[in-house]
Amino acid sequence: MQTQRNILLAGIVVATSLFSAAQAADKLVIAHRGASGYLPEHTLPAKAMAFAMGADYLEQDVVMTKDDKLIVLHDHYLDRVTDVAQKFPHRHRRDGRYYALDFTLDEIKTLRFTEEFRIENGRQQQKFANRFPMWKSEFRIHTLQDEIEMIQGMNHSTGRDVGIYVETKAPWLHKLEGKDISKAVLEVLRDYGYTKKTDKVYFQSFDAPDLERVKKELLPAMNMNIKLIQLITNSDDQKVIETMVIHPDGSLTPYSYSWMLQPGAAAKLSEYVDGIGPWYPMVVQSSSPSGRVELTTLAKEAKRQGLQIHPYTFRADPGQLPSYARDFDEMLRIFYIEADVDGLFTDFPDKSVQFLQKNRLHR
Repeated sequence: MQTQRNILLAGIVVATSLFSAAQAADKLVIAHRGASGYLPEHTLPAKAMAFAMGADYLEQDVVMTKDDKLIVLHDHYLDRVTDVAQKFPHRHRRDGRYYALDFTLDEIKTLRFTEEFRIENGRQQQKFANRFPMWKSEFRIHTLQDEIEMIQGMNHSTGRDVGIYVETKAPWLHKLEGKDISKAVLEVLRDYGYTKKTDKVYFQSFDAPDLERVKKELLPAMNMNIKLIQLITNSDDQKVIETMVIHPDGSLTPYSYSWMLQPGAAAKLSEYVDGIGPWYPMVVQSSSPSGRVELTTLAKEAKRQGLQIHPYTFRADPGQLPSYARDFDEMLRIFYIEADVDGLFTDFPDKSVQFLQKNRLHR
Protein backbone atom coordinates (compact mmCIF):
# COMPACT_ATOMS: atom_id res chain seq x y z
CA MET A 1 0.00 0.00 0.00
CA GLN A 2 3.01 2.30 0.54
CA THR A 3 3.67 2.32 -3.22
CA GLN A 4 0.08 3.35 -3.91
CA ARG A 5 0.27 6.19 -1.37
CA ASN A 6 3.55 7.40 -2.89
CA ILE A 7 2.03 7.54 -6.37
CA LEU A 8 -0.98 9.44 -5.04
CA LEU A 9 1.23 11.99 -3.26
CA ALA A 10 3.40 12.43 -6.34
CA GLY A 11 0.30 13.08 -8.46
CA ILE A 12 -0.95 15.73 -6.06
CA VAL A 13 2.44 17.47 -5.92
CA VAL A 14 2.72 17.59 -9.70
CA ALA A 15 -0.85 18.83 -9.99
CA THR A 16 -0.04 21.95 -7.97
CA SER A 17 2.24 23.17 -10.75
CA LEU A 18 0.66 21.68 -13.87
CA PHE A 19 -2.20 23.72 -15.29
CA SER A 20 -3.19 23.15 -18.87
CA ALA A 21 -4.71 25.27 -21.60
CA ALA A 22 -7.32 22.54 -21.77
CA GLN A 23 -8.71 23.69 -18.44
CA ALA A 24 -9.57 27.11 -19.85
CA ALA A 25 -10.50 25.98 -23.34
CA ASP A 26 -13.86 24.77 -24.57
CA LYS A 27 -12.41 21.45 -25.66
CA LEU A 28 -12.47 18.78 -22.96
CA VAL A 29 -9.96 16.08 -22.07
CA ILE A 30 -11.80 13.21 -20.39
CA ALA A 31 -9.50 10.70 -18.70
CA HIS A 32 -10.88 7.30 -19.70
CA ARG A 33 -10.70 5.20 -16.53
CA GLY A 34 -8.01 7.65 -15.39
CA ALA A 35 -4.55 7.68 -16.93
CA SER A 36 -5.17 4.07 -17.90
CA GLY A 37 -2.47 4.08 -20.56
CA TYR A 38 0.11 4.28 -17.78
CA LEU A 39 -1.39 2.70 -14.65
CA PRO A 40 -4.07 0.04 -14.09
CA GLU A 41 -7.49 1.43 -15.05
CA HIS A 42 -9.84 2.90 -12.44
CA THR A 43 -7.30 2.74 -9.62
CA LEU A 44 -6.82 5.78 -7.41
CA PRO A 45 -3.20 6.18 -8.60
CA ALA A 46 -4.44 6.26 -12.23
CA LYS A 47 -6.94 8.97 -11.29
CA ALA A 48 -4.31 11.02 -9.42
CA MET A 49 -2.00 10.77 -12.42
CA ALA A 50 -4.74 11.93 -14.81
CA PHE A 51 -5.52 14.83 -12.48
CA ALA A 52 -1.85 15.82 -12.49
CA MET A 53 -1.70 15.58 -16.27
CA GLY A 54 -4.37 18.27 -16.57
CA ALA A 55 -7.48 16.30 -17.52
CA ASP A 56 -10.75 18.24 -17.30
CA TYR A 57 -12.85 15.25 -16.21
CA LEU A 58 -12.08 11.86 -14.69
CA GLU A 59 -14.35 8.96 -15.60
CA GLN A 60 -15.92 6.57 -13.07
CA ASP A 61 -17.61 3.36 -14.22
CA VAL A 62 -19.80 2.19 -11.35
CA VAL A 63 -21.26 -1.18 -10.35
CA MET A 64 -22.90 -2.40 -7.14
CA THR A 65 -21.80 -5.06 -4.70
CA LYS A 66 -23.89 -7.71 -2.99
CA ASP A 67 -24.25 -5.41 0.03
CA ASP A 68 -25.32 -2.41 -2.11
CA LYS A 69 -22.03 -0.51 -2.11
CA LEU A 70 -20.97 1.43 -5.22
CA ILE A 71 -17.53 0.52 -6.53
CA VAL A 72 -15.51 1.90 -9.43
CA LEU A 73 -15.04 -0.94 -11.92
CA HIS A 74 -15.41 -1.09 -15.69
CA ASP A 75 -17.18 -4.44 -15.91
CA HIS A 76 -19.88 -5.92 -13.73
CA TYR A 77 -17.61 -8.92 -13.29
CA LEU A 78 -14.24 -9.07 -11.51
CA ASP A 79 -12.19 -11.71 -13.34
CA ARG A 80 -10.73 -9.48 -16.08
CA VAL A 81 -8.58 -7.40 -13.73
CA THR A 82 -8.32 -9.17 -10.34
CA ASP A 83 -7.24 -12.44 -8.72
CA VAL A 84 -10.84 -13.36 -7.82
CA ALA A 85 -10.59 -16.73 -9.59
CA GLN A 86 -7.70 -17.69 -7.31
CA LYS A 87 -9.17 -16.32 -4.07
CA PHE A 88 -12.77 -17.46 -4.63
CA PRO A 89 -12.53 -20.29 -7.20
CA HIS A 90 -16.10 -21.56 -6.70
CA ARG A 91 -17.97 -18.25 -6.74
CA HIS A 92 -18.44 -17.88 -10.49
CA ARG A 93 -21.81 -18.07 -12.23
CA ARG A 94 -22.77 -20.55 -14.91
CA ASP A 95 -21.12 -18.41 -17.58
CA GLY A 96 -17.81 -18.70 -15.74
CA ARG A 97 -17.69 -15.02 -14.73
CA TYR A 98 -17.28 -13.67 -11.21
CA TYR A 99 -19.90 -10.94 -10.77
CA ALA A 100 -19.32 -8.02 -8.41
CA LEU A 101 -22.98 -8.37 -7.44
CA ASP A 102 -22.15 -11.71 -5.77
CA PHE A 103 -19.46 -10.31 -3.47
CA THR A 104 -19.52 -7.96 -0.49
CA LEU A 105 -17.36 -4.86 -0.43
CA ASP A 106 -15.15 -6.39 2.25
CA GLU A 107 -14.55 -9.45 0.04
CA ILE A 108 -13.78 -7.28 -2.99
CA LYS A 109 -11.30 -5.22 -1.00
CA THR A 110 -9.22 -8.38 -0.43
CA LEU A 111 -8.64 -8.77 -4.19
CA ARG A 112 -5.48 -7.65 -5.93
CA PHE A 113 -6.04 -5.49 -9.01
CA THR A 114 -3.94 -5.45 -12.15
CA GLU A 115 -3.81 -4.57 -15.85
CA GLU A 116 -6.50 -6.09 -18.05
CA PHE A 117 -5.75 -9.64 -19.14
CA ARG A 118 -7.30 -12.46 -21.12
CA ILE A 119 -6.95 -16.20 -20.68
CA GLU A 120 -5.30 -17.79 -23.72
CA ASN A 121 -4.29 -21.45 -23.71
CA GLY A 122 -4.83 -21.51 -19.97
CA ARG A 123 -2.51 -18.57 -19.29
CA GLN A 124 -3.04 -14.89 -18.54
CA GLN A 125 -2.12 -12.63 -21.45
CA GLN A 126 -1.96 -8.87 -20.91
CA LYS A 127 -4.20 -7.00 -23.36
CA PHE A 128 -1.86 -4.04 -23.92
CA ALA A 129 1.69 -5.38 -23.69
CA ASN A 130 3.36 -1.95 -23.46
CA ARG A 131 1.34 -0.81 -20.46
CA PHE A 132 1.99 -1.25 -16.73
CA PRO A 133 3.18 -4.83 -16.09
CA MET A 134 0.63 -7.25 -14.67
CA TRP A 135 0.69 -8.03 -10.95
CA LYS A 136 3.37 -5.47 -10.15
CA SER A 137 2.99 -3.10 -7.20
CA GLU A 138 -0.23 -2.96 -5.16
CA PHE A 139 -3.64 -1.82 -6.46
CA ARG A 140 -7.14 -2.27 -5.07
CA ILE A 141 -10.78 -1.54 -5.95
CA HIS A 142 -12.32 1.49 -4.22
CA THR A 143 -15.79 2.98 -3.76
CA LEU A 144 -17.35 5.84 -5.71
CA GLN A 145 -17.32 7.90 -2.51
CA ASP A 146 -13.57 7.27 -2.07
CA GLU A 147 -12.86 8.61 -5.53
CA ILE A 148 -15.11 11.66 -5.29
CA GLU A 149 -13.50 12.60 -1.98
CA MET A 150 -10.02 12.26 -3.48
CA ILE A 151 -10.90 14.41 -6.51
CA GLN A 152 -12.62 17.05 -4.39
CA GLY A 153 -9.68 16.99 -2.01
CA MET A 154 -7.19 17.53 -4.84
CA ASN A 155 -9.38 20.32 -6.22
CA HIS A 156 -9.28 21.96 -2.79
CA SER A 157 -5.53 21.61 -2.33
CA THR A 158 -4.60 22.73 -5.86
CA GLY A 159 -7.27 25.32 -6.59
CA ARG A 160 -8.43 23.45 -9.67
CA ASP A 161 -11.94 22.32 -10.60
CA VAL A 162 -11.61 18.89 -12.21
CA GLY A 163 -14.97 17.24 -12.83
CA ILE A 164 -16.32 13.72 -12.52
CA TYR A 165 -17.89 11.73 -15.33
CA VAL A 166 -19.95 8.86 -13.96
CA GLU A 167 -21.26 5.87 -15.91
CA THR A 168 -23.76 3.39 -14.53
CA LYS A 169 -22.83 -0.07 -15.76
CA ALA A 170 -25.59 -2.46 -16.79
CA PRO A 171 -28.60 -0.93 -14.98
CA TRP A 172 -30.69 -3.76 -16.49
CA LEU A 173 -28.57 -6.41 -14.72
CA HIS A 174 -28.82 -4.60 -11.40
CA LYS A 175 -32.57 -4.37 -11.90
CA LEU A 176 -32.75 -8.15 -12.26
CA GLU A 177 -30.97 -8.36 -8.88
CA GLY A 178 -33.46 -5.97 -7.28
CA LYS A 179 -31.05 -3.03 -7.26
CA ASP A 180 -31.54 0.50 -8.64
CA ILE A 181 -27.99 1.56 -9.46
CA SER A 182 -29.00 4.83 -11.13
CA LYS A 183 -30.90 6.05 -8.08
CA ALA A 184 -28.05 4.98 -5.79
CA VAL A 185 -25.47 6.87 -7.88
CA LEU A 186 -27.63 9.99 -8.02
CA GLU A 187 -28.01 9.92 -4.24
CA VAL A 188 -24.22 9.90 -3.86
CA LEU A 189 -23.81 12.73 -6.37
CA ARG A 190 -26.40 14.78 -4.48
CA ASP A 191 -24.66 14.09 -1.17
CA TYR A 192 -21.41 15.47 -2.60
CA GLY A 193 -22.98 18.60 -4.06
CA TYR A 194 -23.48 17.64 -7.71
CA THR A 195 -27.08 18.67 -8.36
CA LYS A 196 -27.29 21.09 -11.31
CA LYS A 197 -26.07 21.49 -14.88
CA THR A 198 -23.42 24.05 -13.94
CA ASP A 199 -21.74 21.55 -11.61
CA LYS A 200 -18.68 19.71 -12.93
CA VAL A 201 -20.39 16.38 -13.47
CA TYR A 202 -21.71 14.27 -16.32
CA PHE A 203 -23.93 11.21 -15.89
CA GLN A 204 -23.73 8.72 -18.77
CA SER A 205 -25.12 5.31 -19.63
CA PHE A 206 -25.55 2.91 -22.54
CA ASP A 207 -28.99 1.99 -21.17
CA ALA A 208 -31.27 4.38 -23.10
CA PRO A 209 -34.56 3.38 -21.40
CA ASP A 210 -32.98 3.81 -17.99
CA LEU A 211 -31.41 7.13 -18.97
CA GLU A 212 -34.84 8.40 -20.04
CA ARG A 213 -36.13 7.32 -16.62
CA VAL A 214 -33.30 9.27 -14.99
CA LYS A 215 -34.26 12.38 -16.96
CA LYS A 216 -38.03 12.19 -16.60
CA GLU A 217 -38.50 10.55 -13.21
CA LEU A 218 -35.46 10.36 -10.95
CA LEU A 219 -33.94 13.81 -11.45
CA PRO A 220 -37.24 15.71 -10.93
CA ALA A 221 -38.08 13.59 -7.87
CA MET A 222 -34.65 14.30 -6.35
CA ASN A 223 -34.69 18.02 -7.25
CA MET A 224 -31.64 17.54 -9.47
CA ASN A 225 -30.84 18.61 -13.03
CA ILE A 226 -27.38 17.43 -14.09
CA LYS A 227 -25.93 16.87 -17.58
CA LEU A 228 -26.82 13.51 -19.16
CA ILE A 229 -24.93 11.69 -21.94
CA GLN A 230 -26.23 8.84 -24.10
CA LEU A 231 -23.47 6.34 -24.85
CA ILE A 232 -23.76 4.64 -28.23
CA THR A 233 -22.17 1.41 -29.41
CA ASN A 234 -22.37 -0.84 -32.44
CA SER A 235 -25.50 -3.02 -32.26
CA ASP A 236 -24.07 -5.40 -34.87
CA ASP A 237 -21.11 -6.36 -32.67
CA GLN A 238 -22.41 -9.35 -30.74
CA LYS A 239 -19.20 -9.42 -28.67
CA VAL A 240 -20.18 -6.08 -27.13
CA ILE A 241 -23.70 -6.22 -25.71
CA GLU A 242 -24.02 -3.25 -23.35
CA THR A 243 -27.74 -3.30 -22.66
CA MET A 244 -30.43 -5.95 -22.50
CA VAL A 245 -34.15 -5.30 -22.78
CA ILE A 246 -36.19 -6.96 -20.04
CA HIS A 247 -39.51 -8.17 -21.46
CA PRO A 248 -42.70 -8.70 -19.40
CA ASP A 249 -42.22 -12.48 -19.50
CA GLY A 250 -38.71 -12.10 -18.07
CA SER A 251 -36.90 -12.87 -21.31
CA LEU A 252 -33.96 -10.74 -22.43
CA THR A 253 -32.92 -9.43 -25.85
CA PRO A 254 -30.02 -7.12 -26.77
CA TYR A 255 -30.93 -3.44 -27.07
CA SER A 256 -30.43 -2.09 -30.60
CA TYR A 257 -28.73 1.29 -31.04
CA SER A 258 -29.33 1.29 -34.78
CA TRP A 259 -32.11 3.89 -34.56
CA MET A 260 -29.63 6.39 -33.09
CA LEU A 261 -27.66 6.34 -36.34
CA GLN A 262 -30.67 7.08 -38.54
CA PRO A 263 -31.77 10.53 -39.82
CA GLY A 264 -33.85 12.35 -37.24
CA ALA A 265 -32.47 10.44 -34.25
CA ALA A 266 -30.61 13.41 -32.75
CA ALA A 267 -33.88 15.30 -32.29
CA LYS A 268 -35.26 12.45 -30.19
CA LEU A 269 -32.02 12.13 -28.24
CA SER A 270 -32.10 15.84 -27.43
CA GLU A 271 -35.38 15.29 -25.58
CA TYR A 272 -33.63 13.46 -22.74
CA VAL A 273 -29.85 14.05 -22.95
CA ASP A 274 -27.41 16.95 -23.23
CA GLY A 275 -24.95 15.08 -25.39
CA ILE A 276 -23.83 11.80 -26.90
CA GLY A 277 -20.86 9.53 -26.30
CA PRO A 278 -20.46 7.58 -29.55
CA TRP A 279 -17.76 5.12 -30.52
CA TYR A 280 -15.40 7.34 -32.55
CA PRO A 281 -16.07 5.66 -35.96
CA MET A 282 -19.66 6.91 -35.53
CA VAL A 283 -18.40 10.51 -35.80
CA VAL A 284 -16.04 10.42 -38.78
CA GLN A 285 -16.77 8.35 -41.89
CA SER A 286 -14.25 5.52 -42.20
CA SER A 287 -14.07 6.26 -45.93
CA SER A 288 -12.88 9.83 -45.36
CA PRO A 289 -9.85 10.46 -47.57
CA SER A 290 -6.71 11.73 -45.85
CA GLY A 291 -6.89 15.46 -45.19
CA ARG A 292 -10.65 15.70 -45.66
CA VAL A 293 -13.11 14.81 -42.93
CA GLU A 294 -16.66 13.72 -43.66
CA LEU A 295 -18.94 13.64 -40.62
CA THR A 296 -21.56 10.97 -40.16
CA THR A 297 -25.28 11.73 -40.14
CA LEU A 298 -25.27 11.25 -36.36
CA ALA A 299 -22.52 13.83 -35.85
CA LYS A 300 -24.03 16.38 -38.23
CA GLU A 301 -27.48 16.16 -36.68
CA ALA A 302 -26.13 16.17 -33.12
CA LYS A 303 -24.40 19.48 -33.86
CA ARG A 304 -27.58 20.94 -35.32
CA GLN A 305 -29.50 19.91 -32.21
CA GLY A 306 -26.89 21.48 -29.93
CA LEU A 307 -25.86 18.15 -28.41
CA GLN A 308 -22.34 17.82 -27.05
CA ILE A 309 -20.23 15.11 -28.70
CA HIS A 310 -17.74 13.16 -26.56
CA PRO A 311 -16.48 10.15 -28.58
CA TYR A 312 -14.54 7.21 -27.13
CA THR A 313 -11.86 5.73 -26.87
CA PHE A 314 -8.62 7.38 -28.05
CA ARG A 315 -5.58 5.17 -27.50
CA ALA A 316 -1.97 5.68 -28.54
CA ASP A 317 -1.09 1.98 -28.23
CA PRO A 318 0.27 0.13 -31.28
CA GLY A 319 -2.52 -0.95 -33.63
CA GLN A 320 -5.14 1.37 -32.12
CA LEU A 321 -5.16 4.14 -34.74
CA PRO A 322 -7.72 4.41 -37.56
CA SER A 323 -6.45 4.03 -41.11
CA TYR A 324 -6.89 7.74 -41.84
CA ALA A 325 -4.51 8.90 -39.07
CA ARG A 326 -0.72 8.62 -39.38
CA ASP A 327 -0.16 9.07 -35.65
CA PHE A 328 -2.00 9.89 -32.44
CA ASP A 329 -1.60 13.65 -32.85
CA GLU A 330 -3.23 13.46 -36.27
CA MET A 331 -6.11 11.48 -34.82
CA LEU A 332 -6.58 14.20 -32.20
CA ARG A 333 -6.40 16.89 -34.88
CA ILE A 334 -9.05 15.17 -36.99
CA PHE A 335 -11.49 14.95 -34.08
CA TYR A 336 -10.75 18.08 -32.05
CA ILE A 337 -10.28 20.43 -34.99
CA GLU A 338 -11.77 18.98 -38.18
CA ALA A 339 -14.73 17.17 -36.64
CA ASP A 340 -14.94 19.84 -33.90
CA VAL A 341 -16.02 17.47 -31.12
CA ASP A 342 -16.55 19.04 -27.70
CA GLY A 343 -14.34 16.58 -25.86
CA LEU A 344 -13.07 13.02 -26.05
CA PHE A 345 -12.26 10.04 -23.87
CA THR A 346 -8.61 9.02 -23.88
CA ASP A 347 -6.37 6.57 -22.01
CA PHE A 348 -3.54 9.08 -22.51
CA PRO A 349 -4.80 12.41 -21.13
CA ASP A 350 -1.33 13.99 -21.18
CA LYS A 351 -1.13 13.64 -24.95
CA SER A 352 -4.51 15.34 -25.43
CA VAL A 353 -3.61 18.13 -23.01
CA GLN A 354 -0.32 18.71 -24.83
CA PHE A 355 -2.14 18.78 -28.17
CA LEU A 356 -4.60 21.40 -26.93
CA GLN A 357 -1.78 23.48 -25.48
CA LYS A 358 0.15 23.36 -28.73
CA ASN A 359 -2.87 24.34 -30.83
CA ARG A 360 -4.26 26.95 -28.40
CA LEU A 361 -7.79 25.70 -28.91
CA HIS A 362 -10.06 28.48 -27.70
CA ARG A 363 -13.30 29.51 -29.36
